[in-house]
Amino acid sequence: MRCPHCGACDDRVIESRTLANGEAVRRRRECTHCGLRFTSYERIEEKQFMVIKRDYRREPFDRRKIEKGVQRALEKRPVSQMSIERLVNEIEDAAAMVGRVNHEIETAVIGDLVLEKLSVLDKVAYIRFASVYRHFEDMDEFVKEIQKLTWDS
Repeated sequence: MRCPHCGACDDRVIESRTLANGEAVRRRRECTHCGLRFTSYERIEEKQFMVIKRDYRREPFDRRKIEKGVQRALEKRPVSQMSIERLVNEIEDAAAMVGRVNHEIETAVIGDLVLEKLSVLDKVAYIRFASVYRHFEDMDEFVKEIQKLTWDS
């Protein structure tokens, strides 16, 4: 595996861990050239999992989009990178289970999964994500969502 820092192809595996009920393997690696430690993931490549957009277009599922949205919602919040990674893995696993029959899922279902997981992890991040995902137009929508969140707790 090529080192993301120096580009060398020599590394050694320090630790391997099974993730997502055996669906993936996480490997901690160390570059033998520069000493940088980095993480790689191995997953079984299956039939392309598709996402149905609001305008009914279909595009390949991209885990990085979920990760980016979650990272943005959790920006400057006291949540570890490991917790974020675990959350994204849980969302990806849940999406795969929902769409496993026909290998596709609607973006609305993915958004709801993200909100469900964020509501447990961090309430502020939940509101941040909900405001973008649900296109809040005014303060009343924020207040309603916060009230709903406090009633559910």
